[in-house]
Amino acid sequence: MSAAHSIATGAAAGRGDDRSLRGRVAVVGIGESGYYKRGQSPEPEFKLALRAILAACADAGIDPRSIDGFASFSDDRSDASRLSAALGLPRLRSTTMQWGGGGGGCCAAVANGAAVIAAGLAECVVVFRALAQGEFGRFGQSSGAASVAGDMAYQTPYGVLAPPQKFAMRAHRYMHEHGVRQEALRAIALASYHHAQNNPRAVMYGKPLTVEKYDASRWVVEPYHLYDCCMENDGAAAVILMSAERARDCAQRPAYLLGAASGSGHRAAASPHNAPHYASAGFPSVAEDLYRMAGVGPDDVGVVQSYENFTGGVAMALAEFGFYAPDEANEFLTVENLTAPHGRLPLNTSGGNLAECYVHGFELVVEAVRQVRRASTSQAARSDVALVAGGPMVSPVSALIFGSEDTL
Repeated sequence: MSAAHSIATGAAAGRGDDRSLRGRVAVVGIGESGYYKRGQSPEPEFKLALRAILAACADAGIDPRSIDGFASFSDDRSDASRLSAALGLPRLRSTTMQWGGGGGGCCAAVANGAAVIAAGLAECVVVFRALAQGEFGRFGQSSGAASVAGDMAYQTPYGVLAPPQKFAMRAHRYMHEHGVRQEALRAIALASYHHAQNNPRAVMYGKPLTVEKYDASRWVVEPYHLYDCCMENDGAAAVILMSAERARDCAQRPAYLLGAASGSGHRAAASPHNAPHYASAGFPSVAEDLYRMAGVGPDDVGVVQSYENFTGGVAMALAEFGFYAPDEANEFLTVENLTAPHGRLPLNTSGGNLAECYVHGFELVVEAVRQVRRASTSQAARSDVALVAGGPMVSPVSALIFGSEDTL
């Protein structure tokens, strides 16, 4: 593929760069709270965060008091100092929060925590996200605020109030320009639901999706059917980061950070809906930086976890990461190609935002680690190199590549 070839050219530049994170930091523990439909968590958001963090520590085989840093994104409400006190940490050395709304920061938060470790500012960083929409309100509902600013000031007067409305316009433009059919979006939804049926943690476990059910579901806003849209959930997820040297002493096989990148292209957030590259998921420059640091290209990636705010963004993102050219989307995006174990590119193998749980995409980071460990409920045949894409169509976006020890 020409796109893959162009991205892969020079990708090995990340190897040996003293300023690169490649191979210097690893995920040693992963943890989650229970996952619930919005409003059904029996516990408050702060306690969900603690449950995920403690589960990640148990997974790594470490004392929670080993933690000395926290990282999160999207203005997580579980304050790091309060978490530190609740966990009994003897010392807190680092707290970072990725700027930018939505799930675009889910991968950047991991990169920030890894950078803290690489710089010697902390030794054991927990990266987490906790949500209790039943406690604090729904993301998919207009706030009813008396005034609005920024991008929403141009949209609200015309009835564009919710994320599916504004992101549908980008997807429609992309589908028109490249001849992408509805079946391609449907395949993304069906693959996520297929994988969720193997995952007892998934909110949609035991609730399979069929072609007929997808086609019969109501339109939210074209081109999005109900099942093209992410769920609204309560839950928390966390990962524990350590240096590669310390990671070898932990209980689990490390998943090494090969590459990380975040940002956006020229005037990506121009208002109102006026970005020069409008029909984009926002990853062209991020993909280039990611592959360069990781020293790999698209052909090396065996499995992908892509944030699904909406399926249209996934179709755009996968093309921008070089897995196919935009006009090849209909041929590439089929259920057979996107499902584990033997699809060309297994996608969202835990069920993702559509069918596992919407934890602002952080559950995708956890699943990528499981794939590298070869411990997923829908294990991909090739999983030594796993890519995570965070927040298609928002700004900034971010991405990660994890690898097994064999990739170092």
